[in-house]
Amino acid sequence: MSPFPVAVRVAIAGAASLRGKDLKQWLEEANFPAAEIRLLDEEIVAGTLTEAGGEPAVVETVDEDSFERVRFAFFAGSAAFSARHGAEARRAGATVIDLSGGLAAESGARSWIPALDSILPPPVGKVAPGESQTLFLAPSAPADVAISLSAAFAPMGLDRLVLTFFQPVSERGREGVEELESQVVQLLSFEPISQSVFDSQVGFNMLASYGEGSSEKLADVRSGYVGEVRNYLAGRAPLPAIAVVAAPVFYSHAFTAYAEFKAPPALEDLVARMQIAGLKVAPANDGAPTNVSVAGEGRPVLGQPERDSSIESGVWLWGAADNLRVPTANAVAIAEKLLAS
Repeated sequence: MSPFPVAVRVAIAGAASLRGKDLKQWLEEANFPAAEIRLLDEEIVAGTLTEAGGEPAVVETVDEDSFERVRFAFFAGSAAFSARHGAEARRAGATVIDLSGGLAAESGARSWIPALDSILPPPVGKVAPGESQTLFLAPSAPADVAISLSAAFAPMGLDRLVLTFFQPVSERGREGVEELESQVVQLLSFEPISQSVFDSQVGFNMLASYGEGSSEKLADVRSGYVGEVRNYLAGRAPLPAIAVVAAPVFYSHAFTAYAEFKAPPALEDLVARMQIAGLKVAPANDGAPTNVSVAGEGRPVLGQPERDSSIESGVWLWGAADNLRVPTANAVAIAEKLLAS
């Protein structure tokens, strides 16, 4: 039996994006009480035939009636698309849950990771007196990892936390996936490679930055993650240092983390704290997580912590997080919490 009294109307804005498709799949797998799922996106993909709830569905453009009687509007497409249409959804009475980052600067936006509520409640969204909270942000997978680890380790005397994320090409959408795929084929065939998305060779390569012609800079990606983490932690836990490296993988962020404490921690205590923070820790006999093994996991997965060989109070961690599923599962968890409240 569903814990929710009534089914509600839902809209996915950016439904044709990789994250939008994953969100639709997760809403169905999680048995979210959606009476109707409206699929909305840019005009260029309007008319695309898909399915929702086992029934045929068509991706539509946004018009004045798109958000009518919608309880939750999930924005999963580009940041620019969210910025254009987020206010429309809120004016229509929908609660907006943004996965794109395009509404992060809006007044009253509240970032939320429900799995962390027991140890680090979400920061308060500043809404005007008498107004209700109608805009929530689902953090990116790297921000989720950084926030969760910092919150988990802070009570244990955390001195510093340093994370390096290996960025998959799917963070640039379907175009990024297609460019890596084509580059691999072209390189193996000794042909000139296409570089319209990254303006660099991403196939068989690791990059500290994209090419000058790339519309998105890796330094800006890093700054975005840092901003998400800073806003969520809000001085309540140590702010981690974050680096981002472009990796020749299609999906999931692999990452390495170094944590240093005031005194050497017990490794089993670190594992317990990570689990309290909602993170998954792979059993020692299962091996470390990989980009492939975490596919479909709604929370980041880490391997067993290992002590640094030269710094007594230092600990290393390896992990991976599904860059699509972690934020989509978190967005659905936000909606479920709101329905249950």
